[in-house]
Amino acid sequence: MSEDRVDLVVVGAGIVGLAAARAVQRRDPGLTVAVLERHDRVAAGQTGHNSGVIHSGIYYRPGSLKARLCREGRARLIEECADRGVEYRLSGKLIVATSPEECARLGLLEERARENGLQGVRRIGPDEMHRHEPEVAGLEALHVPESGVVDYGEVAAMLAEDLRGSGATLRFGWRVDAVEPTGRGLRVITPRGSVQTRALLNCAGLYCDEVARRAGAHVDVRIVPFRGEYWLLKPERADLVRTLIYPVPDPAFPFLGVHLTRDVHGVVDAGPNAVLALAREGYTWGDVDVAHLARTLSFPGALRLFRTHWRSGLDEMRRSFDLDRLVRDLQKLVPAVRREDLVPAHAGVRAQAVGRDGALLDDFHFVDGPHAVHVLNAPSPAATASLAIGEAVADRVQESGILEPVAL
Repeated sequence: MSEDRVDLVVVGAGIVGLAAARAVQRRDPGLTVAVLERHDRVAAGQTGHNSGVIHSGIYYRPGSLKARLCREGRARLIEECADRGVEYRLSGKLIVATSPEECARLGLLEERARENGLQGVRRIGPDEMHRHEPEVAGLEALHVPESGVVDYGEVAAMLAEDLRGSGATLRFGWRVDAVEPTGRGLRVITPRGSVQTRALLNCAGLYCDEVARRAGAHVDVRIVPFRGEYWLLKPERADLVRTLIYPVPDPAFPFLGVHLTRDVHGVVDAGPNAVLALAREGYTWGDVDVAHLARTLSFPGALRLFRTHWRSGLDEMRRSFDLDRLVRDLQKLVPAVRREDLVPAHAGVRAQAVGRDGALLDDFHFVDGPHAVHVLNAPSPAATASLAIGEAVADRVQESGILEPVAL
């Protein structure tokens, strides 16, 4: 088994891990950096399984990390994509109210947009809604012009290229099985070999809580994975949707509801739902990890979560097995969608942190540990916010002093 030494190990080659690695390395170009990824490529997890939406920041609690880093990250993302020739589109979004109750919640979102500094958000009626989206239905909508789409896999590839160009190594198939203290740092153990490091950045997504525990951090949350299943509109029906069409979200639940999004390649995604995944990487109902389920069900927070949200959970499961139910939800937004217009597509798994009290963490969550910084909750809008999250993690590394010169 091989063993080498580096200044910094980053666990996870998703967009957050790559952005954090690059941010730290740019502040100190002399650092030796190794990015360890359990899969065979970058962006193999959450980064490569989303709909590619550039979020505006409208949904997030004013003053939260999500609100601030989404806005900062969005600006950085657009600037870098423009500079580097990565295609993106600021196509805008409609958040559509289909009932009087949703109209009232639309007003709250409009106020939140102002508090979070969004530009150009307007409440519009059916006539203007149809100018943006001829097939849309609803009583009224918020038009959010700062939303858009990009291929986050291409953004991740850009970050990986930068890291390699600066001398970092990206090691694929390096699953972290254990982390041991060495007195002056950590030894990261994988099936491919081990690495001694002065510092560790844990951006392991679906596995971040496991990596943090192995590294000796106090972890007060558990990752409970939720699968989001997508369908596609057939190409000949893709013209039903020009941009992004969302429902008004339920404030009691962290998911945005079934929506329609036209991606940067012109493909229209329909979905996702949000069902409990039966494995960390439970992309289908057939992906079952009994040991993972046992650990999840033994966590008090997960049991409290299920007791609180069991009705919503059952409703999401019904949508998973009953395509007609999904179609009815889509038809609230675009009545012309028919069952035969849809074909099965990809699924993504969201790494959602849950506290011991059963609360779904609604903000990004970072924890310091021995010689390490751990990113323990970075669901949507983490891809949009990734470049700003990377800078925030680099700030935390600098403040902690874990990369102060120490001989291994």
